[in-house]
Amino acid sequence: MKVIVVGGIAGGMSAAARCKRIDENAEVIVFEKGDLVAFSNCGLPYHLSEEIETREDLILLPQQALISGYGLDVRVRHEVVSINRDEKTVTVRNDEEEFNESYDKLILAPGASPRELEIEGLDTVPHSNLVTVADASKIHDTMKDNNLKNAVVIGGGYIGIEAAENLRLAGYNVTVVVRSGQILKNYDEDMVQILHKELYDKGVDLRLNSTITSIANNEATIANGDKIPCDYVVTAAGVVPRSDLAKASDLELTERGYIKVDSNQLTNDLNIYAIGDATEVYNMMSNEYMPLSLAGPAQKQSRIAADHIFGKTWLHPGYLGSSAIKVFDMNAAKTGLSCAELDALGKTNYDYVLVIPKEKVGLMPEAKDQFFKLIYETPTGRLLGAQCISAGEAAKRVDQVAAMLPFGATLNDAINMEVCYAPPFAIARDALNFAGMVGMNIITDDYKQAYMKDVRNLVENGEYFLDVRPPQAFEKGHIRGAVNIPLGQLRSRLDEIPKDKPVYIYCMTSKSSYYALKALQGLGFDNIIAVQGSMLGLSYHEYYKDQTEDRESILTGYFI
Repeated sequence: MKVIVVGGIAGGMSAAARCKRIDENAEVIVFEKGDLVAFSNCGLPYHLSEEIETREDLILLPQQALISGYGLDVRVRHEVVSINRDEKTVTVRNDEEEFNESYDKLILAPGASPRELEIEGLDTVPHSNLVTVADASKIHDTMKDNNLKNAVVIGGGYIGIEAAENLRLAGYNVTVVVRSGQILKNYDEDMVQILHKELYDKGVDLRLNSTITSIANNEATIANGDKIPCDYVVTAAGVVPRSDLAKASDLELTERGYIKVDSNQLTNDLNIYAIGDATEVYNMMSNEYMPLSLAGPAQKQSRIAADHIFGKTWLHPGYLGSSAIKVFDMNAAKTGLSCAELDALGKTNYDYVLVIPKEKVGLMPEAKDQFFKLIYETPTGRLLGAQCISAGEAAKRVDQVAAMLPFGATLNDAINMEVCYAPPFAIARDALNFAGMVGMNIITDDYKQAYMKDVRNLVENGEYFLDVRPPQAFEKGHIRGAVNIPLGQLRSRLDEIPKDKPVYIYCMTSKSSYYALKALQGLGFDNIIAVQGSMLGLSYHEYYKDQTEDRESILTGYFI
């Protein structure tokens, strides 16, 4: 068997190595257009701050090790320029010649290209994408060697935010310019406000709903006329699939221009496979195909393709898009569908809860708050997705949900999920357990909740808010216009609580207000509504916009 792999980064090299593991006698050739193979794409931003110290540290396996240790024929600076399907050959061009190479099976792993931006004056300053080791080295060395001060990052996805974080950690002034109203569009807007605040607090100038119109005299001008100091531009405004080679070979593409594959990563040519960022994946939650530029799915696809070449077949259920990111001192993770993604699919039969328990037992000095959002289908309670942001192990909590989603887990399963417990590691009822219980209370109509995103309108409409925290906490900060009746005084002051209009009840994290709500329900009140997130959630939800927009805060103080 002779297998040719086009593309020698993560997915392509994994497929090549898997082919060789299955059949030591197989001839496996890898053609890579660039100078390096098997480097860590995901590690590139961390070279900018020297957390990954040298460019050599980004290379997972040197070319010679792949040849001698793995038995692969790896050829860098070799570009496959055409596929001759009838002859089962590829035409390859290097610095010296152009030649044809035959194959029995062909695996395409070309990846994706950064989206090119047309900005007047972009060539007047140093600029680059952040896709290769050479890109990371160029940004690092140019900024450092020329004593540059001001970096502008265009794009608010994972690469853009990681680049911004590491440039800031390296001591540079950093501005992030994002076309949309939030960074990380796969997260919901209410959750991502926590990360907006983190960027703001760490000195990153975040420009949302903005585009750069021109660059001149080391200043970038954005559409509203503001000028931003600009010595270097990092472009990270999305990617497009490298599918030109496949298109020219009459391989079928999807509507978005990705290489179309089946469940075995096979194209419409029975001898050609495609994997990685140039393909779309099946989303097991939406039952639709989607782009997914993540290393984990690419690794799975490489194994699926290699196995199928040698007669092994997988039954793969699809992908969830589970992912995580560190933003300075906050960690964020997400799996399944977000509310925004459900809205885009036209789905309305869903709801969600937000809980803010400690990650560890509160008496432990390193216990940190975590913001855990669980999304579920109504009326079934089937889990649809989760997001978590904390200064601790956010990915651990989301991994729990990611493990459950393929099996149709429900709120009841979330309540009963058993996790490892000891005070240094977790709380006895973990965030997922809490979220399951709150969700079950909501879905069974045990009580109603007001979403954080709606609280501002409720305050501006003069609705009645009841704060059940102690007076000293109330004095430090509360919802504007709220009435303070501490939990311990509630039963003796019932006549102060109206019954003829909604009463929106809150505390710090919704634990005490839940006790108060149940007590009031038991005493005949049927007009009590829980404020999602309570004071802590609202503090993070409102803070960034309060600081950057011309608006009055609905809070008299923040707990952040």
